[in-house]
Amino acid sequence: MLFPDLSSVEFRTSTLSDGGNGCVEVSTNLPGLVAIRDSKDRNGPALTFSPTAWNNFLTGIRNEEI
Repeated sequence: MLFPDLSSVEFRTSTLSDGGNGCVEVSTNLPGLVAIRDSKDRNGPALTFSPTAWNNFLTGIRNEEI
């Protein structure tokens, strides 16, 4: 299994975040990769997705399919 180098990733917190402990941060500044992490554990692991998989996930949420 390959682990991408996330050292240059720039994460952002959603503008819809309530400022509580249930926030995720997303990074889209790496070509071909979307990284997600828990805002409470910024030094912890990150999940990575292809842009297509991430967009499909967001579409499912917006359409209340997920």
